[in-house]
Amino acid sequence: MTPFPLADRRAAFRAAAIAFVPELGRASDPVWDRLEGTVSQVLAARPAAMVRQLRLFLAALDLLSRIRHGRGLAGLDLERRIAFLHRFERSSALLIRRGVWGLRTLVFMGYYTQADVI
Repeated sequence: MTPFPLADRRAAFRAAAIAFVPELGRASDPVWDRLEGTVSQVLAARPAAMVRQLRLFLAALDLLSRIRHGRGLAGLDLERRIAFLHRFERSSALLIRRGVWGLRTLVFMGYYTQADVI
């Protein structure tokens, strides 16, 4: 199994994932393992620079959350986290919008491709 390339940003990744797919808030460890495994496989096929950019993007989101709300993404309640990420997905900066939509796509791919997810 490929190691999870976002392991150092796992808390921010999972917090964003739960904002995108609220059902993940009550997901079991095997569901998370499969999701992270799928994301790992997808990212393994991408350039290392893209993975670094994604890790940096997650770090920036977490830092901006700390600046705005006094806590990281994982520390925000679900409603605030969703609103926070929604602001970025509507940003006038194309790169930021792409970052959020790319992250959302990875989460969707990791979650909705699991056989036991309806």
